[in-house]
Amino acid sequence: MTRQSSLARWYARHGRHDLPWRATRDRWPILVSEVMLHQTQAPRVAAAWHDFIGRFPDPPTTAAAGPAAVIAAWGRLGYPRRARWLWEAATRITEHGWPTDLMTLPGVGRYTAAAIAAQANDTDDIGIEVNIRRVCERVRGTRLNDRDAQIAAREISSPLGGRDRLLALMDVGATVCSARTPRCDACPLFDQCSSRGVHDDETRHRQSRFEGSFRQRRGLVLAQLRTAPAPAGDLDGEALFSLIADGLAEVERGVARLATA
Repeated sequence: MTRQSSLARWYARHGRHDLPWRATRDRWPILVSEVMLHQTQAPRVAAAWHDFIGRFPDPPTTAAAGPAAVIAAWGRLGYPRRARWLWEAATRITEHGWPTDLMTLPGVGRYTAAAIAAQANDTDDIGIEVNIRRVCERVRGTRLNDRDAQIAAREISSPLGGRDRLLALMDVGATVCSARTPRCDACPLFDQCSSRGVHDDETRHRQSRFEGSFRQRRGLVLAQLRTAPAPAGDLDGEALFSLIADGLAEVERGVARLATA
């Protein structure tokens, strides 16, 4: 078994093929999954994705539902601005069709556009997200910019390409080459790896504490508004203002509610 084929063999046996959005090549449910996966771990997304897609199976249904319904359905996934982006993207797609450049859609950056294209159309674009970057940097033993990470990803994963390359590298990073406790003995890239674990230049970025944070305050106000409109004066004013600025809430005649437009 060659180095180049060990990743393909590992992916066939150990890849996360049970993730529900991997059963489709439809761009909309793939877009939903990718937006949900921003800042959220796959098991939490898997628990929410089916119900969300059941309610919002395509862009026209999502656009017609309005932002409040989409934000409410987002539940406790966190970073609810993503729900607003999905509604805005659905509206744009419904009105104008899917754009040639997916990065023109709200909330879609370079990686997300490449990931959608690879999963839906098997294009050979190489998206670099946190797991893929970690794998490439550890194998090379140094920090990499996006271009060098793309080159490394192509070389490391050969002969895989397109959808399989993206998902295989992502799954290695998520399940084996993890940020804090890499399992090098189980890694299909062990023979190629310069680091055999955390490389010398690597630093770990920890998410700021949630308890008592402004994110928590925003979440509490949003949870209240998902239940029912409330007098604006009874809510955390600073948190409410930030939700209004993000297009997630609105106030009319002193009553705050989820955004309706």
